[in-house]
Amino acid sequence: MRNALLLLVVLTPFIFVYSQGRQGGEGFAGGTVEGRVLVANSNEKVEYANVVVLSSVDSSVLTGTVTDADGKFNIERLRPGKYFVDIRFIGFKDRHFNIEINRNNLNINLGDIFIEPVAINLENVIVEDERSPVSYQLDKKVIDVDQMQTVVSGNAADVLENVPSVTVDIEGNVSLRGSGNFTVLIDGRPSIMDAQDVLQQTAASSIKSIEIITNPSAKYNPEGTAGIINIILKKNQNLGLSGVVNANAGLNDKYGGDFLFEYKAKDVNTTFGIDYNKRIFPGDGIAEQRFILNNNTSFLNSTNDMNWGRTSFGLRGGIDFLFSEKDVLSLGGRYGDRKNKQNSFQNFVEWSQQFPAELRYTSIGERVRSGDHFVLNMNYFHKFDQNGHELKGEIVYGHNNSDESTLTSELNGNTQVSGKETTEIGPSSEIEGKIDYTLTLGENRKFEAGAQGEADISEEATSLLEYNVQTGIYEVQSLYNNTTKYNRSELALYSIYADQFGKLGIQGGIRGEYTFRTIEVERQNQKFDINRWDIFPSLHSSFKFSEGRQLMASYTRRIERPRGWQLEPFETWMDANNVRQGNPDLQPEYIDSYELGFQTFIGEIVFSNEIYYRVTHNKVERIRSVYTNDPDNSDITYNSVENVGKDYALGSEFMFVLDPLEMWNINLMGNLYNYKIEGVLYDESFSRESFTWNTRLNNVLKISQGTSLQFNLSYNSSSVSSQGKREGFFSTDAAFKQELFNRKLSLTIQVRDIFSTAKYESTTQGPDFYSYNQFTRESPMVMLNLRYNFNNFKQDSDRQRPDGETDNGEEF
Repeated sequence: MRNALLLLVVLTPFIFVYSQGRQGGEGFAGGTVEGRVLVANSNEKVEYANVVVLSSVDSSVLTGTVTDADGKFNIERLRPGKYFVDIRFIGFKDRHFNIEINRNNLNINLGDIFIEPVAINLENVIVEDERSPVSYQLDKKVIDVDQMQTVVSGNAADVLENVPSVTVDIEGNVSLRGSGNFTVLIDGRPSIMDAQDVLQQTAASSIKSIEIITNPSAKYNPEGTAGIINIILKKNQNLGLSGVVNANAGLNDKYGGDFLFEYKAKDVNTTFGIDYNKRIFPGDGIAEQRFILNNNTSFLNSTNDMNWGRTSFGLRGGIDFLFSEKDVLSLGGRYGDRKNKQNSFQNFVEWSQQFPAELRYTSIGERVRSGDHFVLNMNYFHKFDQNGHELKGEIVYGHNNSDESTLTSELNGNTQVSGKETTEIGPSSEIEGKIDYTLTLGENRKFEAGAQGEADISEEATSLLEYNVQTGIYEVQSLYNNTTKYNRSELALYSIYADQFGKLGIQGGIRGEYTFRTIEVERQNQKFDINRWDIFPSLHSSFKFSEGRQLMASYTRRIERPRGWQLEPFETWMDANNVRQGNPDLQPEYIDSYELGFQTFIGEIVFSNEIYYRVTHNKVERIRSVYTNDPDNSDITYNSVENVGKDYALGSEFMFVLDPLEMWNINLMGNLYNYKIEGVLYDESFSRESFTWNTRLNNVLKISQGTSLQFNLSYNSSSVSSQGKREGFFSTDAAFKQELFNRKLSLTIQVRDIFSTAKYESTTQGPDFYSYNQFTRESPMVMLNLRYNFNNFKQDSDRQRPDGETDNGEEF
């Protein structure tokens, strides 16, 4: 039944698009109408705007198209007669034209058509209408962060919770289409930090938009199972000095703020920003565990009181030199410091078949992960005389210090009976350089080529100290002290060719990457090397039907390389109850990713749909079992990693945008997919499958002058892995926003998880263990945010080059 439902969901869009496309029928090779759509004031080119031709008699839709990457459109085969031409784009005013095709006027050029954000006049106060927070484009989803008032005091991970393809666990870890493996960019550039750290450290108030690119072309790094998340930071577009200041505060020790100053002159642009945020999240949970060792079953249950804390500080700055209309040099940098801390107080009850008497004790734990980082970048752009003929170069250098420690103390009453302290210290450095060349070969043809080089050097030192009851001190356990050095270099070459054949557009690309990697374990005098070439093809196509409908399809091959502890061949204690060991022979995951999508109007409703199919080869899974090297303790979990086999994900993402009333905007998004994983585990074949779905309903109501209310509902269903299952959960968020003093000052009150329904449950089991965990985090969570714009700060759509193109957030 579930598979039949999924098949119906997948096939329905094809039937719909095919039937609509058939309505065009045979046409007369007559007149044409063309033009270019731009955003007013910024001259930004508008891609995917709908251009619809209607009958002047009854206003019925006759034909249409969507604008290309340059904002251009061309509609052919119009019979002689009078027509209406409508230009439509989500969140902007419609433009209307009356045209007439006759023998003396067969070809009509409407020229540059400027569109403006929708505005409603309320008692002489102009209030901009709400744009959809998530828009689907040919190769990416774009999240407009300013439209998400429920997360204005949060971070990038909180923003992504509002996207149907994204789930976030209790610790803020993001999964995209069921995978936690993706690449995070900031303004199109790599970050030295772990992807999850970037999302948790970047304040939502400093973000303009987030792009999710699930099938990037061969031009871009293929790292990451699920694709690329590109964070576009806010910038100003007005000349002179301007800025924006944010401050936020909430219950239970939550506060923070940021400001951004910019000065724009004719030939030089400068930017400087600072942010600081502190968040404490109280919570509680229960755990039930069962272990089988030496024909004895032991049981370990616990109740937990926890505090998750996160503190972050960041600086960013940049300067652009506009030497001419064809040459721009940009220098920039970011510095950040963060500290994540988790405190726990647990009450344990332990017993076994051999010793049924209950043993009760208390455990106090502390886990700290901290460190600072910086990234420096230099970009140069040159535009040749021919339109679309350009050269771009970039160098990025980053350094990251990452220290992690855990301290666990077990007490019997007020007496400490055991304890462990673990540390991991891991500095790393990375340098990347790339050059991109673009050449237009005609009106619809384009050739691109480039090269990219990357070098990573890192070191990780791990240690273990164990509590000595006699001496009362923590003593070094040298057997578990190790230092590992990593050295990885990559060189990539790519080329792409794009062409247009009538209504069919095709772009094909290929990327070759050479990887050299060496791992050196000092204490064991071991060394592991890899020399490998990989080929990554990509194919993107689009077909424009009549009436503004467009069908898009793509295929890419991607890779997820094992990193860090996954490759360490020795045992490392994570805390008092968990041991891990990597595998230097672990193979990278290779991913075949297919997508098919379209966007259309159904009356006044905007409907977008993406169908995707992903196959992961050499699937890497964390495997849990009972730790057998400590016979005195049977309640320790051993964590390892293996290539277990393959996984498959077949799904459909959809979005409806409608306005039931002039002041009310509704955005309904959903993601349905069937997930299957199969392979070999414990020398036995296995296969697990689940039908997973989640949905988001966002409501925005404009109440009066500068006053708006946002109310969001979300649900995430259960999902499976090779050894376990995560249960589904439901959440409700709301926000109230008031703008004052001619919109210079805004006040936002947000409440997350209003009804305290976001409970996180998971079950993991194997032949010799069973584990059930349940966590509940503080709810409802209330935050207040104040924002002030000075000197007419106006957010830039994207940083403009002299030719009007953007150099932030590349087109993927």
